[in-house]
Amino acid sequence: MFPASTDSCRRTARADGVTMMIDPGLPTAAFIDVVASHGDFIDLVKFGWGTALVTRDLDRKVAVLRDAHIGCSFGGTLFEYFLWHDRLDDYLRLVDRTGTTHIEVSNGTIPLDQHEKAEYVRRMSRVRPVLAEVGYKDADRSDRFAPGQWVEAIREDLDAGARLVITETRESGRSGIAAADGSLRDDVLRAVLDAVDPARLMFEAPTKELQVEVINAVGPDANLGNIAAPDVLGLATLRRGLRADTLLSLASPDPTPAPWEALHPTAV
Repeated sequence: MFPASTDSCRRTARADGVTMMIDPGLPTAAFIDVVASHGDFIDLVKFGWGTALVTRDLDRKVAVLRDAHIGCSFGGTLFEYFLWHDRLDDYLRLVDRTGTTHIEVSNGTIPLDQHEKAEYVRRMSRVRPVLAEVGYKDADRSDRFAPGQWVEAIREDLDAGARLVITETRESGRSGIAAADGSLRDDVLRAVLDAVDPARLMFEAPTKELQVEVINAVGPDANLGNIAAPDVLGLATLRRGLRADTLLSLASPDPTPAPWEALHPTAV
């Protein structure tokens, strides 16, 4: 369950982990349809990278999420963009004006030291619940980021007040905690899970392969991010063993409520 103090995030009767959908710039009507059709399986929406600045209907999209009690944030790249251009006050005004419920703080692109990033996590947590991202978008920098450094960075961000720490993979699923071939870096995953409560982590998993790997390693209640809109329902089936990839690996689900009963409470 998403932390109880985040009142803006609706939780249904399901016992899934947090699902964060990424909006890469969906047409407004398509966005509204996704929320109407699959909103029960979405807890957060991230307006990817810097799309918020070129989305004409941003206010309408945020209003749709507000009505559905789904949280939202801008991509960490937008935070980095404003910080790099020394316009953090403008960023905070944008957060305030639009009413986004969370702030993502990252250093995946700009040359921002981890300790400095943690200070921004601390500052931003006074404004909104913070989702702190660890890991780099550049594959070479990611390869040089050792398992122990991942653990130290995650712990530092949590100590600074982050509500959740996101493990970077980009939308391609081939950097950060993922290797160039699209699989999870097993050494990093083992180190992180040995040191940090997975309930405090959100694993970016934009591909089905990564979603399966995380679910098998962490469990069906793993917090998963960067889920594409067409994949929201597919992820819900993976969490329940309703797809071949997880059917044999997951224990029998709690029958109360069963998926059909939760979605069709009046069915006989």
